[in-house]
Amino acid sequence: MSQHEIKRIIEDFAIEEGLSETGIKGVQLFRVTQEVRCAPAVYEPCIIAIVSGAKEAILDGQRYVYDSNNYMCCPLSMPVEAGVSTASSETPLLGVLISLNTREMADLTLEVQRSAVAPRQSKKGPDSQSLTLARWDDVFSDALLRLLQLVESKGDLAILGDTRLREVYYAVLKGDAGSSARRAFGVGNEIARVIEVLSSRLHEPVAIEELAVKVGMSRAVLHRKFKEATTMSPIQFVKAMRLNNAAMQIAGGARVSEAALDVGYVSSSQFSREFKRMYGQSPKSWSQSARIPAGIM
Repeated sequence: MSQHEIKRIIEDFAIEEGLSETGIKGVQLFRVTQEVRCAPAVYEPCIIAIVSGAKEAILDGQRYVYDSNNYMCCPLSMPVEAGVSTASSETPLLGVLISLNTREMADLTLEVQRSAVAPRQSKKGPDSQSLTLARWDDVFSDALLRLLQLVESKGDLAILGDTRLREVYYAVLKGDAGSSARRAFGVGNEIARVIEVLSSRLHEPVAIEELAVKVGMSRAVLHRKFKEATTMSPIQFVKAMRLNNAAMQIAGGARVSEAALDVGYVSSSQFSREFKRMYGQSPKSWSQSARIPAGIM
């Protein structure tokens, strides 16, 4: 019942193509009415919940498809390819994007870890920290409905928005995505701190040894834990983030040389080689064929 009500609210308020603001900070509704081929994107820490249709994301060769049965939790900034395989005016992709506030999630995770109530463990076995698909359980559905009902009551929104958003965060920590979210935001989240540094310094060289010292690890231990969390080595992660950011800029109309320089490539020939190796075509060909995807990626 909760999910049907959530869908009704999204249908009523996400009228335009793409993202629609709700008035709640970090919470957006979306509608997509056309297919979008998988293209480079960068997922910031977020939850994406679908009520109609399906989305897909590819991370390091692994494909994740999520719909009204499973929501997607991405607790770390990650380079992915994302798209919408089927969507039309008659059967649009509908959903909600909730950005995860790092400080709020860290505070709540600490409270959960201190509590006597142990959150449910995923039945799917150990997950990486990067992307997790979680079941739409009753706790998550009810919390999300209560949050989105504020869109229909602007008077309540200003007073209750932060509280109900916190309820959704708590539902995530208690659900199937809880273990990966707690590793990303809880005590001992060194890899999340490393990713934050790498993501903010894509345009400059970063020494892995320097990062290892900052988080109190050897280079070998950092490399192992980083790969466990993201499926990639730190060097692979930085390269993917740089190329994905450049591809997104080019799709948005930036010149190839400008996009390459902005993400730290001094050599245009090196950028072209690595771009073609990653995406199967040159930056010039990409600029001619790429388009800005409709709606949320």
